[in-house]
Amino acid sequence: MTTIDLNCDLGESFGAYKMGNDDEILPFVSSINVACGFHAGDPVVMRQTV
Repeated sequence: MTTIDLNCDLGESFGAYKMGNDDEILPFVSSINVACGFHAGDPVVMRQTV
């Protein structure tokens, strides 16, 4: 049986700047890449995403 990994970049919001609808997308993906805070994301958003 063939399977597909549906991957998504999440946790890219920063402070007051919200990017995307992470909570709404999460149930539909099988794996995610969480922003590490260098080019996107902040500690609060990363913690919420994980």
